[in-house]
Amino acid sequence: MKYFVMGIVMAVGLFAGECTYSVKDIDVEWKAYKTPLKIGVGGTFDAIKLNAMPDKTEKGLLEGARVVIDTRSVDSKNKGRDAKLVKFFFHIQGVETITAEIKSIEKDVANVEVTMNGITKIVPMKVEFDEDEVQAEGYLDLGDFDMLPSLESINKACYDLHKGKTWQDVKIAFDIKTKRRCQ
Repeated sequence: MKYFVMGIVMAVGLFAGECTYSVKDIDVEWKAYKTPLKIGVGGTFDAIKLNAMPDKTEKGLLEGARVVIDTRSVDSKNKGRDAKLVKFFFHIQGVETITAEIKSIEKDVANVEVTMNGITKIVPMKVEFDEDEVQAEGYLDLGDFDMLPSLESINKACYDLHKGKTWQDVKIAFDIKTKRRCQ
């Protein structure tokens, strides 16, 4: 009788309902580097549009998730710096949006397709799954997106502050809070 009851409990658990994961919140962060000592300056974007379809797994939720970032919403917690980034970096080459789509997740690497300045590249990002949260970080090279004229422009506009050096690699990261709903 004990095994019969355990069998029924297990069967009910298996067929009681499915769980669905969806996105609760997303943060996108960046860190650029200045001076010969490679001092990091970071921030976020305030206008991010996310399209992610709910799925039965977190991996399924993320694969195909896509963001569109409005570059005018750059937020480094310094309004003067933000204005310079928009004017002397993004708008120099007419970059009004950045898009990114998670194409695949293999073990602990998310392959993210980033489009900036009309150029699309896959950027591998180290990904970590935690309870109801997914974090990823990677680096993009501005040269891969033909953004060196913008880099030159921001370096010139901030020459003294940057001590003549602005680096072309930028750390990017995202933090997605998920929610699970089971029926």
